[in-house]
Amino acid sequence: MGKTYERIEGRLRSFIEAQPVFFTATAPLSADGTVNLSPKGLKGSFAVLDDRTVAYLDFAGSTAETIAHLRENGRITLMWCAFQGPPNIVRVHGRGEPVFRDDPRFGELLGHFPDIDPAQHGLRAIIVVTAELVRDSCGYAVPFMAYEADRDLHGKRFAREDDASLSAYFTKKEHIATSLDGLPGLPLPLPPSTV
Repeated sequence: MGKTYERIEGRLRSFIEAQPVFFTATAPLSADGTVNLSPKGLKGSFAVLDDRTVAYLDFAGSTAETIAHLRENGRITLMWCAFQGPPNIVRVHGRGEPVFRDDPRFGELLGHFPDIDPAQHGLRAIIVVTAELVRDSCGYAVPFMAYEADRDLHGKRFAREDDASLSAYFTKKEHIATSLDGLPGLPLPLPPSTV
């Protein structure tokens, strides 16, 4: 039922790019560390950069577990499910890296997301993932669900923030600069953007 792919291209790429939601999974090296699983969405916040590399925008949130785990060990799995149409699940297992706003690559990477205003969502970093293993599976047990629209709450909440107020917001949160397990998370204050 499952198949392994050498590259993210053709039908596989089309499937990934058409999904309105995907999931990320990361974990620290510690055997008793907290495994993190996060849903991601917002149309235009995900991009296939080439046949082995994908990226997504990391927006303001209540923790920075993915960033902390990637900074420690780089391991990440992304997953997409077909909630409409033929059943399918695709997983990209790979190595990820948070590219922060003061990184010289930030501006070029941001150019891959022309359909979203990052200032409206408190952009913290761009997560870049290099695929090491790409697989699909049947998805026969995944239910049908209808996509209606993106929620506008995140944009409404963070559009009113500038760099200083966003840094202040993150500083007040318990698990932004440090993960649940005490790993370094988001560098604070927020580095200035290179764009």
